[in-house]
Amino acid sequence: MTTLLSPKDRLLRTLAKQSVDRPPVICPGGMMNSAVVEIMKETGHTLPSAHLSWELMTALAADVQNYTSFENFGIPFCMTIEAEVLGSEINYGSLECEPKIQKEIFNSVKEVNFLPQGAMSKNHRVAAVVQSIYNLSKINSDIPVIGSLTGPLSTAASLVDPMQFLKGLRREAEASHRFMDYVCDHLIEYAKLMKDNGASVISIADPTATGEILGPKMFEEYAVTYLNKLIDRLHEMKIPVIVHICGRMEAVKPQIAMLHGDALSVDAFVSLKNLKSEISSVTTMGNLSTYLLEFGTPDKVYLQTERLLADRIDIIAPACGLSTSTPLDNIKAFTKAIIERHG
Repeated sequence: MTTLLSPKDRLLRTLAKQSVDRPPVICPGGMMNSAVVEIMKETGHTLPSAHLSWELMTALAADVQNYTSFENFGIPFCMTIEAEVLGSEINYGSLECEPKIQKEIFNSVKEVNFLPQGAMSKNHRVAAVVQSIYNLSKINSDIPVIGSLTGPLSTAASLVDPMQFLKGLRREAEASHRFMDYVCDHLIEYAKLMKDNGASVISIADPTATGEILGPKMFEEYAVTYLNKLIDRLHEMKIPVIVHICGRMEAVKPQIAMLHGDALSVDAFVSLKNLKSEISSVTTMGNLSTYLLEFGTPDKVYLQTERLLADRIDIIAPACGLSTSTPLDNIKAFTKAIIERHG
């Protein structure tokens, strides 16, 4: 008789390329925020208040795990904390809308004022995330806490006007690399705070780092270089790393294979089955369509999840961000297809 693993052991073993009883089914937070309106209205633990309060953040993360059966706690619930700490103006959104960058602080990479290290540890929103991670890690030690980071390029493009930032990568390479090192160093500080307070895994979502935006040469020079700088430092801290890359993979598959992450999460239109056959070393994560989760039926969600199982995807998860209006019944059908089938 097969011994069932705890959710934490199952995820950590999968990321370490060890044998498991079945794939984990997770939703890591950040870009993949699963705090849907239906859960928040039911429990009274709501956004945007939970972005600022560790008590509410902890309660909401626990609610999400309890109602959805995702096999992790995932926080924070947005991708704006890093940019806010480093100076950009944030709109905290509403119950239905996640926070957005209201205004980038700089117009070009040459105008950046570099904050000294320690900015993350002194910030009130970082403190809320870190305290929440600590509490969640004590609520149920069998459930992994995933700390979600905004990736280096996406953080950088939230600090400098995105169009000027992308132009600067080509026209102002020296200043751009200096800026990217600066951003990475602050992300490392933030990730260390998460790890030291109980995060089991770090998930990095970097939607600006796509082959479609950058092309192969720039993807390697900037996305691979700075994601790997961040990943390598996290590995030195003995914590596994999931990386999410948006967009199509065709133009940058050789560069994707250079990433040092322990699992790769991708968009719904990427065939993980093909990716797995083309890059034998990759641990695949994903990639159920978030459109299907929002607008499909539970039966269709269940069927498509079974296809991911049949394709032997290593970690089952949504493909990208979840809409806050995603029906809870669809999310339950998603997790049920994994958990009930395997026990």
